Amino acid sequence: MTVTPNDKELPLVQHLIELRNRLLRIIVIVLVIFLGLFYFANDIYTLTAAPLQKFLPESTGMIATDVASPFLTPFKLTLFVSVLLAAPFILHQIWAFIAPGLYTHEKRLALPLLASSVVLFYGGMAFAYFVVFPLIFGFFTSVGPEGVAVMTDIAKYLDFVLKLFFAFGVAFEIPIATILMIHAGIITPDGIAQKRPYVIVGCFVMGMVLTPPDVISQTLLALPMWLLFEVGVFFGRMVYRRDRAREAEEEQEL
Repeated sequence: MTVTPNDKELPLVQHLIELRNRLLRIIVIVLVIFLGLFYFANDIYTLTAAPLQKFLPESTGMIATDVASPFLTPFKLTLFVSVLLAAPFILHQIWAFIAPGLYTHEKRLALPLLASSVVLFYGGMAFAYFVVFPLIFGFFTSVGPEGVAVMTDIAKYLDFVLKLFFAFGVAFEIPIATILMIHAGIITPDGIAQKRPYVIVGCFVMGMVLTPPDVISQTLLALPMWLLFEVGVFFGRMVYRRDRAREAEEEQEL
């Protein structure tokens, strides 16, 4: 384990002070980004609502049923975007806090995993926005009863898309979860590969839960999840071989 002399002398209170300082830095950077974006809050909401608005009839539009919704809904979205943009800085602060307690080989694995997790989460959100949203809103706006005008509330729309953004962002973390399970010894690459049929079924079940009840959108979610699982198994095998080699070297040194 890489431990500096200063780390050995740090009492619990000093660690708590460091944790507080890093949390304050995170709050400050999120606040700075938020203040910079707030002027464009309505534009950000318009961009977020674009996948639905292009399917709305010309005579209809989105509505606000609560008095404060026209202000609070873009405010909430802008805060969410600020946290997303600050994610690399937030992870850096988390990394700086926990890194002194990690072994060298754990640092070599954790740093690329942290960076990859951010990229994959962004990728999941982008996939939801550009691929899934058009399918979902195209389906929902086309199956309504005759004579019913679709006029979605802006606050409910935001809650809906934030849930999907989060769901797809987490779903795209499958490779990270697979590699971590293999590295932690919970399962071997061959063991998890043997469970491939169950994983495929699970991907389609998640696709069924998270998307409208049509085969196309379910498949569009299930296939990327399956491919990401295979990516996780591929890199998991590399991590597994490296871990076994390192353990063999340590046994020889003993």
